[in-house]
Amino acid sequence: MSDDSQIIQAIESVQALSPYIPGKPVEELERELGIQNIVKLASNENPLGPSPKVIEAIRQALPELTRYPDGSAFRLKAKLAEQLNIKSSQITLGNGSNDVLELIARAFLNKNDEVIFSQHAFAVYPIVTQAVGAKAVVTPALNWGHDLDAMEAAITNKTKLIFIANPNNPTGTWLSKGELKAFLKQVPKHIIVVLDEAYAEYVNQENYPDGVRIHKRFENVIITRTFSKAYGLASLRVGYSISTSHIADFLNRVRQPFNVNSLALTAAEAALDDTDYLEKSIEANDSGKSQIKKALKEMNVNYISSMGNFLCVEFKGRAKFVNDELLKMGVIVRPIANYEMPDHLRVTIGTQQENEKFIQCIKQILEIK
Repeated sequence: MSDDSQIIQAIESVQALSPYIPGKPVEELERELGIQNIVKLASNENPLGPSPKVIEAIRQALPELTRYPDGSAFRLKAKLAEQLNIKSSQITLGNGSNDVLELIARAFLNKNDEVIFSQHAFAVYPIVTQAVGAKAVVTPALNWGHDLDAMEAAITNKTKLIFIANPNNPTGTWLSKGELKAFLKQVPKHIIVVLDEAYAEYVNQENYPDGVRIHKRFENVIITRTFSKAYGLASLRVGYSISTSHIADFLNRVRQPFNVNSLALTAAEAALDDTDYLEKSIEANDSGKSQIKKALKEMNVNYISSMGNFLCVEFKGRAKFVNDELLKMGVIVRPIANYEMPDHLRVTIGTQQENEKFIQCIKQILEIK
């Protein structure tokens, strides 16, 4: 029998891809080191556990598991449309917002197009760009965030799409209303700007731009959001985009018919109704972030100011060592050398107890008395 690996090859752009690497699972560390009571602060998950209303809604939906999902997601779209004051036809659902980012790339990009995004921005942007054979144009970051002047200067007649994460992952930096609007005014109307708002619910700044309002003024803007973070539904994978109905029509042409499962749709509907859970999630994040920031300042450890549910912490020349030691102690954080940040570790905000374990482990590793 011949060796198929020598015969079958993917297209050139896919061969050159490096796959997305998720945070280390708790079960993997348990197998590797044989330790228990592990704290996972690596994947920006909601530490509160799911909403009780979500659990009950899923329980009631279980008898219908033999049925296909509603491919149009009528109820969830209607609920989102009412809450956001938009039309259901403007919404495209995805298996997480990552799925929507891929749909956008598949619907609008080809090998002759250029895509602009920032250094230190979300790893999925280069993946979906390269997967369709388009050219990535990466602009240097400014203070760990997006340099909109550099992004504007990078626009050419081949530019088709621009990705902007606000707040940005993994750095947590954010853009103000004035900055973003001034930039969008300079972007030609035929260029799509994707405003990735995966962490928008956590932002408590008055000058933070509401993507939905931005979109109503700039129709070339697509907003992407997720239920994975503040709503606590990471394992069920529900994301969505807001765009013009015209753009949404194209996205739905390449979307798989049942890309969001029934339990996920049911959970998302229930999550939207549970405003108390959302408020508690935001409060817990604010409190936990303050807890870790205070401790890092006392230890003279630098971090990047963040509007997400995480902090990028700097360990000059020691990030790998600190990460390895944390793993031995049962604390999983996220190395981000793949984001050109080898001296930083990204730390998700956990419960008060989880945060305290992280703090005490850092003190021990750095031998701080």
